[in-house]
Amino acid sequence: MSSGLRTATLLVVKPTGSAKEVHEMAVTMFIRHRVADFGTWHRVYQEVEPMQKSGGVIAESVYQATSDPNDVTVTHDFDTERQAERFAASPDLKTAMERAGVIEQPTIWITARS
Repeated sequence: MSSGLRTATLLVVKPTGSAKEVHEMAVTMFIRHRVADFGTWHRVYQEVEPMQKSGGVIAESVYQATSDPNDVTVTHDFDTERQAERFAASPDLKTAMERAGVIEQPTIWITARS
């Protein structure tokens, strides 16, 4: 059964500098999504930690909106932009989001520290 989860919107925010410098610097990916139930979502999120690590995630954080605990933002740090982009496009990530109860198209953006 498909949840109707579509491909996420991906925005890459780059500081000024040469393309080589930007591409090779550590980046943070933000993923914001609404979930059906935070407890269920969080259990699946913890289960997929090996997928995150194999996808290049070197640090992560989870945040809930103060007004809605099912409005979740996650950060994932990567060594390179290329790793972050591959992870964001991963079919395994989409499957995990569906299993975790993501109910709206996530918004994903990648940033580099200025």
